[in-house]
Amino acid sequence: MEKRVRFKSWWLPWVLVAPQVAVVLVFFFWPAAQALFQSVMLQDAFGGSSEFVGMENFQRLFDDESYLESFKTTALFSALVAFSGLSIALLLAVMANRVIRGASVYKTLLVWPYAVAPVVAGVLWLMLFASPYGVISYALQAMGIPWNHLLDANHAMALIVIAAVWKQISYNFLFFLAGLQSIPHSLIEAATIDGATPWKRFWSIVFPLLSPTTFFLLVINVIYAFFETFAIVDAATHGGPGKETAILVYKVYYDGFKALDINGSAAQSVVLMLIVVALTVIQFRFVEKKVQY
Repeated sequence: MEKRVRFKSWWLPWVLVAPQVAVVLVFFFWPAAQALFQSVMLQDAFGGSSEFVGMENFQRLFDDESYLESFKTTALFSALVAFSGLSIALLLAVMANRVIRGASVYKTLLVWPYAVAPVVAGVLWLMLFASPYGVISYALQAMGIPWNHLLDANHAMALIVIAAVWKQISYNFLFFLAGLQSIPHSLIEAATIDGATPWKRFWSIVFPLLSPTTFFLLVINVIYAFFETFAIVDAATHGGPGKETAILVYKVYYDGFKALDINGSAAQSVVLMLIVVALTVIQFRFVEKKVQY
């Protein structure tokens, strides 16, 4: 039978959820309301005067070619981060699930990158790819592959994608490993007895049973690519060369804090919030249909 907890006092449940509600109100709804308000206002950089301009900030925003280019950059970056991060983490989880000797050490080493701050991850990979003295760039030069992320936009994009994927792999790995360990071994053994190859067993049994975990991680990784990679981009490329790696969240910071376009930056943050909400709704509306619970 289903067990239900009944509180003797009507106010006790509200007291228990009050800290979480307070955090959401202070750190999400209040900043979101401020962004909405500033996006329809026009004020100088020092806040001395302001006036209501309605949708002019949004119109000016979409007339800016560099802002429209940042959409393409963000779409490419988020797709590469989400696909690469999930693929590599799933491969590592499958390998770790088979390891017998030293399994705990192997899993611990794979979890460590998640403890690294995003800005540290950006600086770390920047030093590894720093031309011509970085370890990886030196190896690439020795193989006849010229590397210079300061001049080549493709190299700069590859740098921030690698750093962002490396930072997020541990998070994806933990969930995939937990999902693999929850799959009954009897299903795998039955398929083996029926003559199914390891590749057939994975795509016919393992991966469909991992679909809830994969769907959850897909949503999380898209949000991560849109919001939490700002520090990596800022530390590694500063949006360069030019503005080739200026993803939307970095452009919000650059225009607001460096270009001192406060209202334009607020309008960008509103657009970014709407994009992420729309992507999340689309994923739950269409992608979730293929999830097998």
